[in-house]
Amino acid sequence: MRIAEIFHSIQGEGRLAGVPSVFIRTSGCNLRCQWCDTPYASWKPEGPEISVEEILRKVSDWNCRHVVLTGGEPMIAPELPTLAAELRKAGKHITIETAATLPPKGIVCDLASLSPKLVNSTPSPEHELAWSKKHAETRLRPDVISDWVRNYDFQLKFVVTTEKDLAEIKDLLSELPPVPFDQVLLMPEGIDAQTLSSRSPWLIEICKREGFRFCPRLHIELFGHTRGT
Repeated sequence: MRIAEIFHSIQGEGRLAGVPSVFIRTSGCNLRCQWCDTPYASWKPEGPEISVEEILRKVSDWNCRHVVLTGGEPMIAPELPTLAAELRKAGKHITIETAATLPPKGIVCDLASLSPKLVNSTPSPEHELAWSKKHAETRLRPDVISDWVRNYDFQLKFVVTTEKDLAEIKDLLSELPPVPFDQVLLMPEGIDAQTLSSRSPWLIEICKREGFRFCPRLHIELFGHTRGT
């Protein structure tokens, strides 16, 4: 499978923020978010083909229980179910970070970190006409999200750019099985500490008012927008 990077750091987002984790970032994505912070795994996928056996050997270099399968979109990798199963055999806790446009089909997963893409993610036609249309048509699959929600421990993580995004989030939640609001995480869009700091106060107020969970980006605060962190 094509791998952009494998590294040992701490989880920067979500319920497990701060937990030491090994990240396996697959290369390739079925979407093209305009604010994507890992273009080397989506807009311009890079990285070598690495066998599941090689990946497992690399993961074993670190004494770390938590493994995060991320991307790009890891669910498009045909070998991902095999990798997840082998990681489980090795006693790992597995988080899958996915846009939830592809069904789980029983994949081994301890925490499904679902990040449905809102309208704010769609690239402008002026930037990329073909991808703008494809992204808009495929970015949101309530039926697929519901499949994940019904069958896995999960968190719903939304990238928020303005308060207007809240209406879209609520509309989506109304189409899903009941979701506890403390499993709905709102994260400010941004790839530098200054931007995140400027957007956090009003988003925190929304979380306080609505009962959602505020999601900081701890890795940006600690390391900046840097690969391998």
